[in-house]
Amino acid sequence: MNGKRLFAFLGIVVIMFGVIAWTSPSLVNGIRLGLDLKGGFEVLYEAEPLTAGDKVTPTLLKDTAKSLEARADKIGISEPEITTEGTNRIRVRLAGVTNEDEVRDIIKKPVNLTFKAPDGTVELQGDDFVQNAATVEYDSLNNPVVSIKLKDAKKFEDVTRRLTGKTLAIYLDDEMLSNPNVNQPISGGSAQISGNFTLDEANNLKDTINLGALPLKLTEKYTQSVGAKLGQQSLEDTVRAGLIGSAIILVFLIILFRIPGVVAGITVITFTWLLVLVFEMLNVTLTLPGIAAFVLGIGMAVDANIIMYERIKEEIRSGKSLLSSLKAGSKNSFRTIMDANITNMISCGVLYYIGNGAIRGFALTMILSILVSIVTNIFFSRLLIHLLIRSNLFTKPSYFGVKEADIREL
Repeated sequence: MNGKRLFAFLGIVVIMFGVIAWTSPSLVNGIRLGLDLKGGFEVLYEAEPLTAGDKVTPTLLKDTAKSLEARADKIGISEPEITTEGTNRIRVRLAGVTNEDEVRDIIKKPVNLTFKAPDGTVELQGDDFVQNAATVEYDSLNNPVVSIKLKDAKKFEDVTRRLTGKTLAIYLDDEMLSNPNVNQPISGGSAQISGNFTLDEANNLKDTINLGALPLKLTEKYTQSVGAKLGQQSLEDTVRAGLIGSAIILVFLIILFRIPGVVAGITVITFTWLLVLVFEMLNVTLTLPGIAAFVLGIGMAVDANIIMYERIKEEIRSGKSLLSSLKAGSKNSFRTIMDANITNMISCGVLYYIGNGAIRGFALTMILSILVSIVTNIFFSRLLIHLLIRSNLFTKPSYFGVKEADIREL
């Protein structure tokens, strides 16, 4: 018996399982959960141009999505998921939100600040102002006012010079905030909004202006809400089903393949832990379709083990030694396993490219599970079996699920 090989096998397994037991709680708690597991709401918006006759361009659609994401961040929503779809749609997913109506109102609010001449002509509009530059200050009478900054100081000076002696009304959407007289041209690119505000009113106005104007008009086409309790129940039920199914499969592998079945159990557990680690490192959002892909990935990992072990059994039945059977079986099964994995990755890549939302989550999870499976269930599994065979402790064909009566002489 070669004790070094056996000790190496046991050392690898003990260290690996120790790391898994030590890190798994923090990894599981660190995974981002989608709204179908954590609770929250999802809204699909259809975008239209603000001015009749204009078009919804890809750039405007992306800018609107960025504005929505900035708004979600500003009101304290962590990790919003906002994506564009097609030519004129934006999907917003916000997990962990309880005050849904209030958040939806803030998210889609136009918030268009305009300066208008006495005849109603818009002289300045939202994209003329510096984003997040509104502040609360105090005038000479210690009344709160809102100070704003413009991107083009020269443009503002030209407008105020042309309207000297007239009014320049300040509107937030369709509501007039103030209608001051322009006594002289204003240089420097700064302006103040006054209106006998209280401090709270001035702060609210400042925050509203800093949300920024949306480049497009949004109309809700679809909405879905998931309660936190329902999401938690879905998560628990799905995980429980996955654990029960995995346990049954591992028992089946041990009965069918004996020692290789035990190795398969070790590699599948390692595969599951590594996949969770990859999810946490890449900050992947896990949804119900993602968990379905996760469980399917475990099944594919088991399938890779079965293909390799069956080829090893065939080599043992042909009369080869255990070590020769391992080398030949691994070599002959590698191409079959890789062909299947590459085919699945191509199909998942197509799903990710043309799909959206949950379909993309499913495809991404499958791609990651295939890559991790190649590492654990081909190379790692082969290493562990090689160590056991070289230890000369498990030399009987029955340890590998082969009856001696089935072995042919060379």
